[in-house]
Amino acid sequence: MIAATLILAALLLMQLIQLPAFLVREDVPMVFEITLLRHTNEHGVLNYDSYLVVKNTGDRAYDNRKLYAKTYRNGKLLPCFIPTINGHDFIPTNHFGIQNLGGYGTNNYRWYPQSTIFIDYSDKTFHPGDVVQFEVYDRDTNQIISRDTWPHTTDSTKKWMDLLF
Repeated sequence: MIAATLILAALLLMQLIQLPAFLVREDVPMVFEITLLRHTNEHGVLNYDSYLVVKNTGDRAYDNRKLYAKTYRNGKLLPCFIPTINGHDFIPTNHFGIQNLGGYGTNNYRWYPQSTIFIDYSDKTFHPGDVVQFEVYDRDTNQIISRDTWPHTTDSTKKWMDLLF
């Protein structure tokens, strides 16, 4: 009888005590996939160009004016904040680490499925061997809607990378 009471009390306690939010990991989908990270110029010469290409692999179009992005290198947030994915509204500046933003996904107001964008970060932002994470957020809700990590790995390794970074 005492054992049953203790078990019920323990179950009730576990229901009442929620895990802290930082221990509960939400899986973030990969809607926008990094397809290329280039360290060379157009002629194949290593110059640490830091040129990233991202593709909408989802099944819906997104209003690119309502998207913003954050970039991480080796787990550390870079100061090159991308306040909009819209190419007309984006103002490139080397002070913030982005030289240029373009591609079909930045045109007009929609980032359509299967279309890509490119982000030309300041030279030497990334080096071969760096782990780059690209996150896209919804401006209206400030919720993350996509996360991808480069280089791509197997599913089990990707899960570990997501946990670490």
